Amino acid sequence: MKLGFVSAILPELSCEELIDLAADYGFSCVEIGCWPVGKAERRYAGVTHIDVDTLDEQRARSINDHCRKKGVEISALGYYPNPLDPDEEKSRFFINHIMKVIDASAMLGINKINTFIGKDKNRNVEENFEAFRKVWPEIIWHAGEKDVKIGIENCPMIFTKDEWPGGNNLATTPAIWRRMFGEINSGHFGLNYDPSHMLWQQMDYIKPIYEFREKLFHIHLKDAKVYRDKLDNVGIMATPLEFHSPKLPGLGDIDWSAFFSALYDIRYDGPVCIEVEDKAFEDTLENRKKALAITKRYLSQFI
Repeated sequence: MKLGFVSAILPELSCEELIDLAADYGFSCVEIGCWPVGKAERRYAGVTHIDVDTLDEQRARSINDHCRKKGVEISALGYYPNPLDPDEEKSRFFINHIMKVIDASAMLGINKINTFIGKDKNRNVEENFEAFRKVWPEIIWHAGEKDVKIGIENCPMIFTKDEWPGGNNLATTPAIWRRMFGEINSGHFGLNYDPSHMLWQQMDYIKPIYEFREKLFHIHLKDAKVYRDKLDNVGIMATPLEFHSPKLPGLGDIDWSAFFSALYDIRYDGPVCIEVEDKAFEDTLENRKKALAITKRYLSQFI
């Protein structure tokens, strides 16, 4: 396995500075944020370490040369919008940018991107699958033409009031993944698996590793702490941040020994990238760097 981190936590750094930091800290890879240049609409979004709108062969060679020099790989390009947004103009913009990220990944020789399926939060699962059938075959076909794998993250995107009631990402459960992969049967369509979202939803986060072993393209390492007293008070139907908090791996409720044991069982040897969303470490750049150092030290026992 290749231990890395997600670049979204370090928006102040350039792409080259990010790779330098990864090398200095002993990481093997980084997932690089590729949002359109502009103001972020939410936390951890809007980070542009590679601008795919301006990327050309010369810039791609420069990035790859720097990565080789530092001994750090780019695990995937990351862009997490809502391609199923009910606003057709927004949806088309998001889809078009995903296509550009796919092209950039092929140009860089990474051949992997991570994103969301998207969702209309005000429609049910069946209605969202109707939109899925209209949007996603085109994206997966393009990825196949470019030989780029797409890892879909399983985050429900239902943390704030504007994401209520249904959340902005359809791909949240094994039942839905089976339908997705059944309807679009492609070797370029898989998962960017984050166990923390399974945990706070009160779901088994180990079993899917075995069932979806062929679909695990990329993994996010994030922990979560469920506060049972708060959950008992507000119930599972409350907005999730009312009863849980994202934490650094090792500081929450996930059994990382069992998690990595399962990954070794299935012979997973791909990227495992730390995703820092722990508010205890967000206030300064130095604390975010510290979060990476602490987590790398903890996870090194498994890798």
